[in-house]
Amino acid sequence: MRRRLSLLVSALLFILLPMAPSHADIDRTAVDFQTPDDIKWVRNAEGTNEHAVLFGDPTKPGPYVIRLRWLPGNMSRPHYHPNDRFFVVISGTWWLGTGEKFDPDSTVPVPAGTYVIHRAGRVHYDGAKDEETVIQVWGMGPATTTMAEKP
Repeated sequence: MRRRLSLLVSALLFILLPMAPSHADIDRTAVDFQTPDDIKWVRNAEGTNEHAVLFGDPTKPGPYVIRLRWLPGNMSRPHYHPNDRFFVVISGTWWLGTGEKFDPDSTVPVPAGTYVIHRAGRVHYDGAKDEETVIQVWGMGPATTTMAEKP
């Protein structure tokens, strides 16, 4: 009896599953998204990181969201921004330093899941050491950078 029931259920699933929609459609003007395959990464001119703009335009006034992928062994030099910037470390370990003297050995590690704030006008530097690190940043544009390194 159990075997017949199991065969019947299997047969019904075999017949009915192709009729079920593979996915539902939603109003993309109400809720939009980008899958990881949809995200377009662009490598910077120095070849130290890649970025992807997820929302807005960081070069213009207004809110923006971007992802940064720091490649292993690459860090920024001391700099600051005119506006606060807010981050979440998505993967890897991000290394943070402060001050006008670039000293990667004095940086502190922040692991995936960490929330970070870069305060407006405060000098910092950051990047990846031994592994690729992906961070997501949001803030208000324009997101300019002013170099601040001292020997």
